[in-house]
Amino acid sequence: MEQNIKIALYNAPVGTLLIKYEDDAVVFLQKTTEALQADQPTALSELVFHQLDEYFAGKRTSFDFPFRLKGTPFQMQVWEALQKIPYGEVRSYQDLAASIGRPTAWRACGSAAHANPIAIAIPCHRVIGKYGSLLGYSGGVEMKQALLKLENAQIPAYKGSV
Repeated sequence: MEQNIKIALYNAPVGTLLIKYEDDAVVFLQKTTEALQADQPTALSELVFHQLDEYFAGKRTSFDFPFRLKGTPFQMQVWEALQKIPYGEVRSYQDLAASIGRPTAWRACGSAAHANPIAIAIPCHRVIGKYGSLLGYSGGVEMKQALLKLENAQIPAYKGSV
């Protein structure tokens, strides 16, 4: 039996964030441009809003609101590895692949990161190209750049030929 999904909308400096949640856990957090109607606030949505407020104010470096993930075993492994990237740091897709013991699976890691349903809290924005390029991001490269700037992340400059 599937629980009732509720919707909250958070007006972030990077755009409107759509939060879908059940009674006990967030199941989706992504940037949206859809015109949606939010449900009445709940204790969980207020907790998420509070933590996002702190994050965007530079006072929070990680999230502890409850969330529930659904994905393949590989996606779950990548999403777990993403959560281990420290605030303000970046890793390349190759680094991410190596961290899960699959050094040649960097493209698959990129696909799994792109499928991440809980943006910001599972920090896929901290993964960049090996030469320092921001590459794609489900919320847009501008959002990725803004999140990395907020975290004062140092993007390594590429020194060499392509």
